[in-house]
Amino acid sequence: MRTVPIRTILIIAFMVTGISASMFSAADSLSATVNIDTNAEPTFYDPMIFGGFIEHFHRQVYGGVFEPGSPLSDDQGFRTDVIEALKDLKIPVVRWPGGCFASAYHWLDAVGEERTPAFDKAWRVEDPNTFGTDEFVQWCRKIGAEPYICVNAGTGTLEEMSDWVEYCNQTVGKWAALRRANGFEEPHNVKYWSIGNENWGLHEPVTRSKEEWPMLVREGAQLMLAVDPSIQLFAPVLNDEAWALPTLKVAGSKLNYVSIHGYWDKLWANPQTSDYLTAMSWSRMPEDQIVEMKEILSKSTSRHVRIAFDEWNLRSWHHPNAPDGRASAEDLAARDVHDRNQDYTMADALFSAGFFNGCLRNAGIVTMANIAPIVNARGPLFVHPKGIVKRPTYHVMQMYATELESHVIPLELESEMLTGPASEIEAVDVLATCNKSKTNWRIALINRDPDRPAETKLKLGGQLLNGTFQATVLSGDDANAFNDIDQPNRVVPENRELQFQLGKVTIPAHSVSIVAVAKS
Repeated sequence: MRTVPIRTILIIAFMVTGISASMFSAADSLSATVNIDTNAEPTFYDPMIFGGFIEHFHRQVYGGVFEPGSPLSDDQGFRTDVIEALKDLKIPVVRWPGGCFASAYHWLDAVGEERTPAFDKAWRVEDPNTFGTDEFVQWCRKIGAEPYICVNAGTGTLEEMSDWVEYCNQTVGKWAALRRANGFEEPHNVKYWSIGNENWGLHEPVTRSKEEWPMLVREGAQLMLAVDPSIQLFAPVLNDEAWALPTLKVAGSKLNYVSIHGYWDKLWANPQTSDYLTAMSWSRMPEDQIVEMKEILSKSTSRHVRIAFDEWNLRSWHHPNAPDGRASAEDLAARDVHDRNQDYTMADALFSAGFFNGCLRNAGIVTMANIAPIVNARGPLFVHPKGIVKRPTYHVMQMYATELESHVIPLELESEMLTGPASEIEAVDVLATCNKSKTNWRIALINRDPDRPAETKLKLGGQLLNGTFQATVLSGDDANAFNDIDQPNRVVPENRELQFQLGKVTIPAHSVSIVAVAKS
């Protein structure tokens, strides 16, 4: 057996075990051991880590969350089946309108009775602007989420940024009066605002240099805070000291978060998704990115600034020849590849669980994350004209958002390794959560191995866990199992009783589990 090096054990200080009936012999299993330090101080985590994101790309908005005239929509045009599904996820926050779309978006075109259609310079289609600020805020309130708006730091002006804050949050002024005239007497009270998207990149409609960005962020922040000093401000930065540190030096005193983004299966031009083992071999990379940014922040004087991983997914968007201005009709039609549910398997679910573990292990610095997108494209919820499909990642999100306790506590983990094309990674990953008094525990476990169950030995406070415990287990009949319109429940969570004997339990291959333990 290969064990995790001490450095990795310290980084992994967090998760646990649990799982299914032992259907395999020990010879067929891999092994892992977990020791949860019950004497350690628990860390509260922010549920904003389970946030979402929608962008005006493909069918996320139109034909996703918003479909006027559909028999499944309410009188405002919002899909009610989508609303109920996202309410079940307890989505705490949603970021909008992008993404690259935000960098040429003018919010004033999409408010009031007369809407102005606009050519989307990011994704090269016409947007009708029938879904704008008021619709977004109304939709967020329906699903129980806080709205998070990303302003235009590309073609937009500083004044346009602050005018948008006034429209949403002020009670006086020209733009507050416009909101009232549009039928919204009370302010929308949008708390979260990002100054731009990935304007450091050539893929954006407008790119800013590392010399331009700090001053733009500072001046935008000054104007926005002058309108509403209570808002929380974000600024996207690269995981690069030469990019991030000047932004923090110039504008850090006005920021609450730096935003980082990540997609690991890069499908921009080629829609062929990577295989299961390749996806698993990327599983540590999000946490590595968090640790890297944490180190950059430690070199700044802006010690109050937190990390928002506010755009992430295993799979990237597929948009051949865009947004660089050459997208043809064939390129636009190729985006329909996002509708292939067979591409979103247990690999997506296990990668997402590992992403959440990485954020929760760093809960002192990571206080928001937003899966991109939450609906359609490569999101956890697939929406079609007659209903929805909950992809495997949807069920992982629901498990993490609804079943964990409120605090994370350190642990030591030793696991056999799984070898994939990108890296060698621990086959088993574990996270331990507890309530503040440490009387109730929820232990999450991932077995990344596609074929072998994991015989896992668990100690809680130095004592081997024994007895029968309730657990929620998400697995599948195959590592490549997926849900689809004609087979929506192939991969669903199961409630099971797990038997721990002298601390040992057998966890199914390619599975995510959360085990409930009460400790007197």
